[in-house]
Order: sequence, then C-alpha cells, then structure tokens
Amino acid sequence: MLQQALPTGAAPFRANGRMAKTALSIIPLHRNDLPVDTVDLARFLLGKYLVRDLPEGRVAGRIVETEAYPVGDSTNHAFPGRRAYNGSMFLEHGHAYVRLTYGIYNVINVVSEREGTGAAVLIRALEPVEGIGWMQARRADAKLLDLARGPGRLALALGIDSGFDGTDLCTGKGLWLGVSRHRAAESANDAQSTRSTRSMSGTSSTESDAPAPYAVTTRIGIARETHRLLRFYEPGSPFVSGPRKLLTGETRWPQ
Repeated sequence: MLQQALPTGAAPFRANGRMAKTALSIIPLHRNDLPVDTVDLARFLLGKYLVRDLPEGRVAGRIVETEAYPVGDSTNHAFPGRRAYNGSMFLEHGHAYVRLTYGIYNVINVVSEREGTGAAVLIRALEPVEGIGWMQARRADAKLLDLARGPGRLALALGIDSGFDGTDLCTGKGLWLGVSRHRAAESANDAQSTRSTRSMSGTSSTESDAPAPYAVTTRIGIARETHRLLRFYEPGSPFVSGPRKLLTGETRWPQ
C-alpha cells in the first residue's frame, strides 16, 4: 500500500533495512547559489531539497513551504540581538539554525543575510522523496502526506535535533541543501543567453534560472507581525502545512 502512494522518484526501504536506490539525482547547492536576502531565499528554496545522509543511505524531502523572518521583524528570533540560543543565526548564510519550540519540537531554519546580521528562513514543509521507510519508522502513526507536513514533523521525520544547530548546509554531506541535477542542467542551458548579465549582478545560474510559480500569504502560528506576506508555498501541493482554508495566497511568477 505504501509504495503505491510514494511520490515520483521516492525511495522506500528494502526488506533488509537498507534504502533502495532511486533515479532521483540531487546535487549540493553551494553558498554562492543561495540568495543572501531573506525573502529572496525563502522563495528560492521552494523546489529545492533538504537531504540527510545516513549509514543506511539517504533521506530527503523536496521543500514546498517556507517562511521568511527578515531583519527588523519582531518575530525573528534574532530581533533581541545575539544570545546564547540564537548564535547560529549570525553565521554566514546557508547554515542551519535549529531551535526547540514549545519545549517539544525542533524546527530547522536556513540562515540568511550577511554574517553577523541575524535572520533566517523557516522550512515549514517537505514532500518526502527518499528514505520514506526511515521517516515512517520515526513517525509510525503518520500518513504519507503528514510525514513532513509542518516544521516540527519534518525535523522529527529527518531526525534533526539541536545537534545540527550551526551545521553548514552547503557542504553536500551530513545535512545539506540540494537541487535536482536534471533541473539544474535544464536551467543552466536556458540561462546561456543571460549568463553574463546574471554574473555581473551576482546571481547564480542553477535551478533559480528556471522560474516556477509560488504562492504567498501571511505566516501562521505567530502572534505578531501577522499582516506580513512572508509565507511562500508551492501552489496545489498536498504536502503544504496548515489548514487548507489558509491556502489563499496569490500565485506569482519570479521576475
């Protein structure tokens, strides 16, 4: 039953406990591929992959929902300034900021902005694509759609805890961010005519050169700054978190 419901390219466990190989090819994102600006990074991360390497193989999910917590936002954990608990937010962009919320759930953020600034993007939901059996073993009662639908759920499904706080997500090992090799190759070809212009502006030519629609709406689960349109998600994805009635964001295309 489970394997019939797997997303395209998803890799379950074999009977011997090791993960089956998959045709999905994910390559690491380098730091210069990532936008520095918090809001730009939140949009950019949609469609990318959060990957964790394990002795048994690999678990991965495609990012379908993010929230931006930019400089000056009072809900940004760095708003009060550098503290012992938020020190990783002041690292170079592309590092992980893992925080325990409500004393129960860990959540993972991708640090944004220049080193020493203090801002991040919360990864709110993943579409599981590899190592689904391992994720299910960690969340035994969860349906496939709910395995990583929500920031606490996805951290639990991938085994992300406070030990990953401050991890460099641009190394391609351990816990890292990636892009589909196929999408990266396509976007590189599509970008040939504009490569020189993008190079001058400092924009990377990986998957970000292949525009994909996204929806934007207000963030959820916060009590302040509730009017700001800083939640981004993939329109139509059943893996996006929160009540369906809140998925009313306007669909946009990157400029």
